[in-house]
Amino acid sequence: MHVEWHVEDAVVASVAAAAARAVPGVARLEPGMAGLVRGWGRSRWQQVKGLAPAPADGVGVRRAGHDVEVWVGIATRAGAQAAAVARAVQREVRARLALDTGVEPGRVSVTVLDVVR
Repeated sequence: MHVEWHVEDAVVASVAAAAARAVPGVARLEPGMAGLVRGWGRSRWQQVKGLAPAPADGVGVRRAGHDVEVWVGIATRAGAQAAAVARAVQREVRARLALDTGVEPGRVSVTVLDVVR
């Protein structure tokens, strides 16, 4: 018997967002300009469908066949080394996606967009 499964991008983004927010040194997720547009479109679509929006602002997901790419925009806390926090976010997002969804992204990109003082 062959079983095929698919995890929706909104679920991947929501799990990635929760993982990123859990990393010490992350003050908040930052959508950036493109993320604001994507987030608005996603929330409108979910409203039309009568779904509760998943908390995923600041996270984007792109698929090309079976390859999945995830990008995360973050604001770090002052005093936390931004590069170390970004690497920790990459590791945590990759691990949580594999554990919670079975999705193993080919690439996890993290951009530090702000430092919160």
